Amino acid sequence: MDIEDFSQDREPRAKALIPFGVFLVFYLGLSIASGDFYKVPMPVAFLVASATALVLNRKASLKSKIELFAHGMGNVDIMTMCLIFILAGAFASTAKAMGAVDATVNLALTFIPPNLLVGGLFLVACFISLSIGTSVGTVVALAPIAAGVTQNLGIPIGVCLGAVVGGAMFGDNLSMISDTTIAATRTQQVEMNRKFYANIKIVIPAAILTILLYLVFATHAGTAPQVRPITFIDCCKVAPYLAVLVLALFGVNVMALLMFGSVLAGTVGLLNGSFDFFGFLKGAGDGALSMSETLIVALLAGGLLKVIRYNGGIGYLLGLIERHIRGRRGGEFGIALLVSAVNVFTANNTVAIVIAGPIARDISERYGIAPARSASILDTSSCIVQGILPYGAQVLAAVGLAGAAVSAFDVLAFLWYPYVLAFFLILAIALGFPRSASRS
Repeated sequence: MDIEDFSQDREPRAKALIPFGVFLVFYLGLSIASGDFYKVPMPVAFLVASATALVLNRKASLKSKIELFAHGMGNVDIMTMCLIFILAGAFASTAKAMGAVDATVNLALTFIPPNLLVGGLFLVACFISLSIGTSVGTVVALAPIAAGVTQNLGIPIGVCLGAVVGGAMFGDNLSMISDTTIAATRTQQVEMNRKFYANIKIVIPAAILTILLYLVFATHAGTAPQVRPITFIDCCKVAPYLAVLVLALFGVNVMALLMFGSVLAGTVGLLNGSFDFFGFLKGAGDGALSMSETLIVALLAGGLLKVIRYNGGIGYLLGLIERHIRGRRGGEFGIALLVSAVNVFTANNTVAIVIAGPIARDISERYGIAPARSASILDTSSCIVQGILPYGAQVLAAVGLAGAAVSAFDVLAFLWYPYVLAFFLILAIALGFPRSASRS
């Protein structure tokens, strides 16, 4: 049996979903047993699930099933996603190496009044995460500052850390170079700027309300953190982030955009002496290599989903979902619940989107949901869940870097932005808002 024999999916079968169960038992079970959700390598969990998928359907030869798996790995959307991941990693690493992150933090904190520092931390985290495209990186940069701020303000550290984590998830959801944005747009086959404009109409009201809550309930007199004077070089270091953001909004091809951003960040770094030419190359190379785990997971997930689809697993799952879906709004809620559930079990919003994305696209096609809308719901839902997981990387990083006696649950009570965003997402789906993004 060759690859052409797999052109049509088989009849829906619950048995075909066994690899998903194996993945969850292996990853979730060992994670719970070890007490650390990041101790089990995600690629290994996918390899075990993939091996299980290849064992099923004994009517086909192993050679044919491996060909099918490889065909799924080589899907054009998967490969495009991987290329964007590589370029995004190169840009982010080059910009960080030339001091863009530190300059951005310093620039933002310079203009925040001391009595508005909590709300200011949220805004700073929003801007930084939007610029660098990583929520964990944002938390790493700001959590120690938040810990210092809380000492001057005399308020619970959980409030400041909650503001940082919330702001970090804002950018993770919207940034053009975020893993989640890349995964959501590629799985739904939609341009990034279209997803951005569909997304921002839900996200901005949530961010504004969150800021108001901080202004009302978290305004304290205190001393601003120490920052160094702003220089022209600082402004130049921030320029690559701003250039990428602005050009992305105008619909510039994301690959060309990221290559331009990397060159611009490298040029700034060469001119200000942050690194030499070989340092520039090393920064870009290290950034590309830093995406290796994400690339491996994306490739394995593509192959796994292809085999499961052929064996009838996706058809069975869609039939199960359809029994509880009534119309377009039901389909949108189904997409939100699907990616949220996967995120709870994987504790990784990018992986959750990679797994749920192809299924979400099927749901969207059946119920006439616009690709930009489904991408927005995927990304927003996963970021909401990821932001409030006590075992998620963002919360754990914030707690670990705070350098104070604080637990993950101390932070959860003050994660106002994810909670507010969840409210606005539910409202947007229930009311079909924004209408321009709801229908194909």
